[in-house]
Amino acid sequence: ERVLEIARRLSRGAALAAQEEGEEEEEEEEEGCQKHREPLEVFCKEDGALLCAICRESRAHRAHTVLPLPEAVRDYEEQIQARLQTLEDARDKLLQLREAEMRRNW
Repeated sequence: ERVLEIARRLSRGAALAAQEEGEEEEEEEEEGCQKHREPLEVFCKEDGALLCAICRESRAHRAHTVLPLPEAVRDYEEQIQARLQTLEDARDKLLQLREAEMRRNW
């Protein structure tokens, strides 16, 4: 039960953080690059940041691996789905163990 409660708390916290981050990203996307006022077109894997064409060519990101935005979205969606499946499997196992323990106690 303690593990499940901790997992619930973490998932609530992660959901709130993701929601806040999503709101910030929406604002960034609407405005584009803060420095250059250009549209954000690529994703820097090393920094985990959206970049415009000018930022992409800057010294700070020139040597970094970048992906076109749709490809980065697809990659991260796949990663999230895989991790979600792992968590759901672990939750199911915990629930089965809990149920078995409850039956044993009865």
